[in-house]
Amino acid sequence: MKLIQSRANPFFKSLKRLAESGRERRRTGRTLLDGVHLVAAYEALNGPAETLVVSESALAGGEIADFVGGRAILVLTDSLLRDLGLVETPSGLLAVVAMPTATVAVDLGKDAILLDGVQDPGNVGAILRTAAAAGVGQALLGPGCATAWSPKVLRAGQGAHFALTIQEDADLGAFMADYRGTTAVTCLDDATLLYDACWEGPLAWVFGAEGQGVSTELIAAARLRIRIPMPGAVDSLNVAAAAAVCLFECLRRRGTIRRNP
Repeated sequence: MKLIQSRANPFFKSLKRLAESGRERRRTGRTLLDGVHLVAAYEALNGPAETLVVSESALAGGEIADFVGGRAILVLTDSLLRDLGLVETPSGLLAVVAMPTATVAVDLGKDAILLDGVQDPGNVGAILRTAAAAGVGQALLGPGCATAWSPKVLRAGQGAHFALTIQEDADLGAFMADYRGTTAVTCLDDATLLYDACWEGPLAWVFGAEGQGVSTELIAAARLRIRIPMPGAVDSLNVAAAAAVCLFECLRRRGTIRRNP
């Protein structure tokens, strides 16, 4: 066990670069995971993390101390861990891991989510988490989206990444043109209410950033235009909330939601 106390330490500097730079993550093929749940989800599918980093206070006992017990670790002072700025409230456990590479091509005949310019890391992670929970197995992120393997998106996804085929910088228009199911886009103009819309078979949902929404080109390419009814005092939803409404409505229609006995 080695205690790192200085910002000048080479390993701390390497962590800082991974935390702050997408270019560094792409160059090294490495990223950072925060928290026991996320690290355990990664290791269940990919084997042990390359390096475990623990804060001094986390070694005093509790979930993190139990998780790393008997394993080789590096220890950072609590102040250094906060200085990384990885997330607003660090858990006390970090892991340096190799970013999984997609070995399976996207399937044009299965459910998918397509994200068009969704820049907020929390929203991207939340949508990936919702997709995995709803049984959607693939996600295509178009140019301008937050990087899927950034620490903040990973934290918001809470392990969803490891249950999905993820393609970044995807050509969403090309996918939609070749897709063998129904493509659906959420928008306001000339749209059918979600609960009145009809579809069968595989479905690819297109969600856009809150500000601009889905691009006009992708709206025109979609077979269905869907509007979520909002009878209350506001006329829009956060994109992650909208995705959850749509994906779980699909589950309800397919009869795949079961009540607990």
